[in-house]
Amino acid sequence: MASQRSRREFLRGVSAGDPAGHALPGRDEPGVEPASRGGIYAVHVSRKAMACEFEVVLNAGQYDSGMEVALDALDLVEQLEAQLSYFRRDSEIGRINRLAAQEPVVVEQRLFTLLARAAEIHQETDGAFDLTATPLWKAWGFARGEGRLPSEEEIDEALTTVGGSLVELNAENRTVRFLKPGVELNLGSIGKGYALDRVAEVLDASGIHDCLVQGGQSSVAAKGARLSGTDPDGWLVGLGHPLRPGTRLGYVRVRDRALGTSGSASQFFRHKGRRYSHIIDPRTGRPAESVLSATVLAPDAALADALATSFFVMGREKAADYCANHPELGAILICPASGSPGFEVHAIGVPEADFLPNTIGADGSETG
Repeated sequence: MASQRSRREFLRGVSAGDPAGHALPGRDEPGVEPASRGGIYAVHVSRKAMACEFEVVLNAGQYDSGMEVALDALDLVEQLEAQLSYFRRDSEIGRINRLAAQEPVVVEQRLFTLLARAAEIHQETDGAFDLTATPLWKAWGFARGEGRLPSEEEIDEALTTVGGSLVELNAENRTVRFLKPGVELNLGSIGKGYALDRVAEVLDASGIHDCLVQGGQSSVAAKGARLSGTDPDGWLVGLGHPLRPGTRLGYVRVRDRALGTSGSASQFFRHKGRRYSHIIDPRTGRPAESVLSATVLAPDAALADALATSFFVMGREKAADYCANHPELGAILICPASGSPGFEVHAIGVPEADFLPNTIGADGSETG
């Protein structure tokens, strides 16, 4: 963790020199609108954590202590990674995974609340969202970074330790218990959004109400507006092409809500001409196939991330039904085109004024 002295030196170095280091005219950050749009710089403060880059974006000059507050807020992400990481044996999730099949494990209050919320989402999505799906991810070879086609026996074996019903949460004692050996929790589908929500809390408590926080290229929490002079109604967030990294389908305007995207552009393999995604349907044990990418707009980032994964698994029709019952949500699903090459874009519950699509050719090229 940086000392206050080193932080002050860092901040002085930025303010005393050319602002291009953190507010490049024309800079086009993944997911965030170009910083020079409207002639007002955006200030970017970032930190690597959770296998991606977390970033706070502020309107330059709006808050006197904005950058130092952003650095403090990003310190929290490191603490949360140490608590939530599936890959760290000494994390709280690691401790749960080691012990919960033998005895109930007491967990920190906010983590318990997050696990209880995940259990609710599991129920509401009919099991499409499931924190216990890691055995399937392993069976399909994605844990080693190279996909493989498992046997039916391997899939069936993995499914025996997958399912929200195998995790018992006791709210009175704040404990987690697994009902079967081999069950594991992995918060990869909700943890990053949760971290963004916690960072946004710190910023809001410090009086910073116009900001955007993003984790990698898939998770965003936006508060207030980008004071660019041309778009005072929120922040424009880029919507990436699900099959061609670096190409944008357009922008989504986000204000006082969060956006999460789930897709398989970088994690998939092909076998005998068929494409297999790393996003596994925990109910069947097989990769989900009916959606190329799912983007969800929700009141908070944890929910947006969880539902993006859920909608990818559920497919367009069930995702639309879910949104119809939850009017606070919106979704943009990119699906394979019916009976022809290319894809179709389906906006569900997203106002037309807030979705600004580019013109994309069937070959994936951006033409407008």
